[in-house]
Amino acid sequence: MAAPRFLPAGDAALTVEFGTTISDEALARVRRLDAALAAAAPEGVREVVPTYRSLQIVYDPAVIGWRPLQAAVEDLLAALSEGAAARPGRLWTVPVAYGGEHGIDLEAAAGLLGLTPRALVEAHAACTFTVAMIGFQPGFAYLAGLPEALHLSRLETPRPRIPAGSISIGGVQAAISSVAAPSAWHLLGRTPLRPFDLRRDPPFLFRPGDRVRFRPISAAAFDTLAARIAAGEDPDAG
Repeated sequence: MAAPRFLPAGDAALTVEFGTTISDEALARVRRLDAALAAAAPEGVREVVPTYRSLQIVYDPAVIGWRPLQAAVEDLLAALSEGAAARPGRLWTVPVAYGGEHGIDLEAAAGLLGLTPRALVEAHAACTFTVAMIGFQPGFAYLAGLPEALHLSRLETPRPRIPAGSISIGGVQAAISSVAAPSAWHLLGRTPLRPFDLRRDPPFLFRPGDRVRFRPISAAAFDTLAARIAAGEDPDAG
């Protein structure tokens, strides 16, 4: 197993890199260190930002320097058991209206994968994904755990705007979008849940380490849930 790389990120952040590609091993190492820092962060650490293969530690240079922080992180890593898994996060069951106006790429994506639309929905909804990181948009959840049989290259021409709550796949990843934005991912469906909502505290619905399963619902059920959420209700998703 390769040793982690310690990289400066400006004058107030340290990045610990566990690999150069997306892999289950790198993500597991990121999650173990993230959990260790949550339990015993050195004084001066302000924020920890996990990704698929690295973890950035934002710190106060007036309290701790780059080298002492690196040494403290190396001590944490040495104390971790490589076989130990990070504690699972919350389990969410996310309602999704697949296909139709909510999932305009479902039929085309199924054809490219050699599946029927129904088989693609069943395969996607049978997965238990892990939120690997939050990024790109506020609250955008990158999901690890997409089976190889569902890997699909992204669209050649990105769309200028897709709806918030879109459920998509692209490359080796799956995702839940949080706000309307451009995308080249294949849109399979949409959830009425709001991954980013300033009415909540915190505004992000998902956190790295959370687990996600998708539950197919009808377009009518989508409309009902969306109306309830717009009215300020908080339907239980987990």
